[in-house]
Amino acid sequence: MQSLHCLINNADKNELQLILASVEKKLAEKGVITPVRNNTGALSLVPDGTKHLSAEELGLAALSFADWCQDAKNPIQRRSRSRLWLAFVLMRYGAMRLGEVLALNDCTDFDRERCLVLVRGANARAVLLPKQIMRQIGELLDSPMFAGIRGEALNLDPGYLRRKFYERARACGLAGGLFNPRIIRHSRAIELLRGGVPLQVVQSYLGQQNPGMTANYLEFSGETAQRIMQRYIVRESKMKTSARNSFTGQVTCIRRDGLLVEVELITMAGLRVVAVITEESLVNLRLEKGSPVTAIVKAPWVLLAEPGSGADSYTRNRFAGKISEVKESDIACEVNVVLEEGTIVCALITKESSRTLALKADMDIQVLFKAFSVILNVE
Repeated sequence: MQSLHCLINNADKNELQLILASVEKKLAEKGVITPVRNNTGALSLVPDGTKHLSAEELGLAALSFADWCQDAKNPIQRRSRSRLWLAFVLMRYGAMRLGEVLALNDCTDFDRERCLVLVRGANARAVLLPKQIMRQIGELLDSPMFAGIRGEALNLDPGYLRRKFYERARACGLAGGLFNPRIIRHSRAIELLRGGVPLQVVQSYLGQQNPGMTANYLEFSGETAQRIMQRYIVRESKMKTSARNSFTGQVTCIRRDGLLVEVELITMAGLRVVAVITEESLVNLRLEKGSPVTAIVKAPWVLLAEPGSGADSYTRNRFAGKISEVKESDIACEVNVVLEEGTIVCALITKESSRTLALKADMDIQVLFKAFSVILNVE
């Protein structure tokens, strides 16, 4: 392990990528979770003075723990080392304080089905762990070697734990002073923030009362901030041009019938749009009254009718407007309509339908689309 650390320190960029790929492969073989990458949060910097371990260093430590447990000479030694491994993974993936880990009751505080650890005390919360890690914890706790200490598996001496952590750090070439419970916890917070997890979510996950404490883990340089804003603006402009008919607003009403759900939203301009979705979609989108949402309607799903014609009188979404432009091809016709409150709606109809309605610019028209034709999107 020492030689691997030296290789990392002396490798060029291409060699480093090969080494890290090798480490991640071995971690995967041992069931160790590696972090998700490629997110905007990765553009952030860690402020000067914030001690932390990189994802690769945490991976090396996890590998060191796994090998250490495997090399135990007898069942008693393996159980002792496995208890320390258990404490490590709870800090590594659960970002828990040392005191919180040592106070856990392994019989009552692990909800294996939901992959939750129930933290008691002043900062009580439910900490979500990766499914694979919870499975490994369950297998360990259910093993015969833990039979005599169930409920007290994490009742460890803090001083002993710290000493063993320093030993593991030295074994894999890490600075011993960095490999302690507090820095492991902070490193997990930085990893989550860089992975794009919102600040408030990380704050809740760590059990911190003040969001400013969590924000201290990261900062953005002026150049990085500009790059993030540039990405956002590009994405925003793409959304506006790709969604031909979009209505952004706030959910004002939700009606259920056991199978389907009717969702009503109101745009900033006062336009009311109704969508019908499934109960499952409502849960997946996490919609509730007051939620921001965008309703999207594809142009072929938009119908046009003369004012007062009574066509499709039962269609939930009916809006009056004036045609601003008519574009015809040999088969289809694209009609742009400006609604009374200023929203532009595009309809794609057949050329025959356009001629039947005698559509032309400045003509008053009604825009219609069914509630089932509305797609809801939550950004």
